[in-house]
Parts: sequence; C-alpha cells; structure tokens
Amino acid sequence: MPHFIIDCSENILKLKTPQEIIQKVYNTAESTNLFKKEDIKARINSFEYYTTGNTKDDFIHIFANIMEGRTVSQKKNLSEKIITELKLLFPNVPIISINIRDFEKATYCNKSMI
Repeated sequence: MPHFIIDCSENILKLKTPQEIIQKVYNTAESTNLFKKEDIKARINSFEYYTTGNTKDDFIHIFANIMEGRTVSQKKNLSEKIITELKLLFPNVPIISINIRDFEKATYCNKSMI
C-alpha cells in the first residue's frame, strides 16, 4: 500500500518510457513522506481505444489507492505534487489528473495477513 494505477493514452508511451513515468510517480509519492518506500506500488495501463470529450487528446489519469488515515490536506498535497511533476514531464499533454481513494483498514486483506 499505496497503489498508483496510471492510465494513459497509448501515445504517452511514445513520449516517455513506462519506467520513466512509473518512477516519476513513485519518487514523488515517496517525497511526501506519507508512505514507506517499500510499500509504494505503481503500474501503468495504456489505451489505444478511448475518447476524451469526443476527441483523441492524449491523457494521463492516476487512480491512487491509499490506506485510510491521511488528512485531506495530506491527500491534496500528494495530488498536487504528482500532477506538478507530470506537467513538467509532459508539458503538451492536455489532460493530466489524479484521484485518491481510501482503503478501509477493517476490510483490507493481503496474503501476509492470513
């Protein structure tokens, strides 16, 4: 935990490598000091078929899933830092966004917990 799932148009991967994008999101998340570095997970999905407002404009959207317990201010800072870094990496991409969702501690389970 946390998981950063990066969705993007296929063309984004022609501008930067998947590893560069993943590493930028990872490094930015780590820089907030909200998570242990060994807990941060990031992955990327690119899409050939999509529409953005009935256009084929390039896009990047990140679904950030984090364990509950962070303040709104901490989550806002995380969102703004990631978007700021991606804007620098992709100055000509018109759509760059993120949303943060909280996992409930009471219902979260993984292999090591069983």
